[in-house]
Amino acid sequence: MTAPRIVRRDEVVKTPYVTLVGKHLAGVGGDPFYALELADYVSIVATTPAGEFVLVRQFRPAVEAVTLELPAGLLDAGVTAEETAIRELREETGFIVDRVIPVGCLKPDTGRLANRMWIFVAPDAVRDAASRPEAGLEVSLLTRAELSRAIADGTFDHALHVAALLLAARLGHISLD
Repeated sequence: MTAPRIVRRDEVVKTPYVTLVGKHLAGVGGDPFYALELADYVSIVATTPAGEFVLVRQFRPAVEAVTLELPAGLLDAGVTAEETAIRELREETGFIVDRVIPVGCLKPDTGRLANRMWIFVAPDAVRDAASRPEAGLEVSLLTRAELSRAIADGTFDHALHVAALLLAARLGHISLD
């Protein structure tokens, strides 16, 4: 399949966090196709030496609910995804690791979003006595069985984070069985 050519891009709305872009395709009349341009981000599948998963609970205004999620954060310019993963894990949870293992990169929503989610596994994460979790976040340590139940019953329902866990499990980095 030959991809259509984008002949014009119009910034419709621009904020420090998101830009709405209208994309006009060659040979296609009418309204443009709209995309949200957002920063790439990382998601971290962190486990403790005891095998517990390091998760966060936080209020998400977009869905007006407290969610259970993987630690995650925006990728800043000039910082590698690996560095961001290590920093975000520490900032959000107070857990530290020496290294992270890259798992993959997913496109969150190819119909509307122009960013990527970088996934890392952080084995043997330990609580740093000098670090405190980010304000507004509650750290939750779940066993493999508890996390599997939370996915099955919809308590852990962040679709991209479920995908990150499944990809990490499929590649043999973690087990959800």
